[in-house]
Amino acid sequence: MTGSRLFSPRWLAAGGAVVLAAVLGVTLVLQNSGAACAAPPSTTAKKGKATYFFLEGTLGNCSFPSPPADDLYVALGQHNQYSNGAACGTYIDVAGPKGKTRVKVIDSCPECPAGHLDLSLTAFKKIGAQSAGIIPITYRTVPGAAVPGPISVRVKEGSSQYWLSVLIDNHSNQLSSVKVAGKGGSFKNASREDFNYWTLPSGAGNGPFKVKITDVYGNSVTVSNIKLSIGKTQKTTAKLGGSVVRQQPESAATPEKKKPATKKATPKPSKTSAKPQPVATTTAAAVPLLESATVAPTTQPAQLDANLAADTPRCS
Repeated sequence: MTGSRLFSPRWLAAGGAVVLAAVLGVTLVLQNSGAACAAPPSTTAKKGKATYFFLEGTLGNCSFPSPPADDLYVALGQHNQYSNGAACGTYIDVAGPKGKTRVKVIDSCPECPAGHLDLSLTAFKKIGAQSAGIIPITYRTVPGAAVPGPISVRVKEGSSQYWLSVLIDNHSNQLSSVKVAGKGGSFKNASREDFNYWTLPSGAGNGPFKVKITDVYGNSVTVSNIKLSIGKTQKTTAKLGGSVVRQQPESAATPEKKKPATKKATPKPSKTSAKPQPVATTTAAAVPLLESATVAPTTQPAQLDANLAADTPRCS
């Protein structure tokens, strides 16, 4: 399903790094593949290298019916950054010797190690000289990138009331789950294929369907009236977006960040008053940091568990 790359410059750059990339990619695949709830990808800028390739009339491994209209796209390493299809439809900013551009992930690159991006020729020429073949780059995933239109759903060839597979486009961020409900039925969890379709092995009837789409940041949208129209891309009016920054819950705040009331809680004894100040109250308020340090060994694991739970993406 991938494009023809027999003469792509990236073949010259892969070398023996392929085996190492496969090993290093195991952790990322476990975190980001399948229909399980995945963590958001890193948005930190990284250094790497870029080559270019041609689709030559074939589809990329993400199965999109056609490349982006601006011809700006990229293939990522199959066993690491592509993450078994999880990266499909996301966007990456790439900067090279001549400039920068934004590309859409539409394909996998089996021989590319982590940090090796295989660009469309159009994208490659925006940031470097074609004659160079291989250029140094910096790149980063773009959360919440602008998309060319609202959500679209394509029903895969071979689908029926007994087996259903759908392709979701224009979602920008990685998806964590896709659920489908048949007419009058309840939502069923679909499983992500490495070619970017979401499949219900038992189907969902003859339709029309409701499709609930959720991304790794917890943004969710439900599109209705999706018909069992084989091989047809069905446009909707729904957009999937929203905040991509996780807010720290109040329960996860640390005592050290709160302003201690030490000065207000330790007034000097009055010369005219024979009544002593309450010692227990002033002592407890005067040493909040010491108190925290004393109990830290028993409370820290529980606090870490709470932080991890709070940072887990919603897959509803």
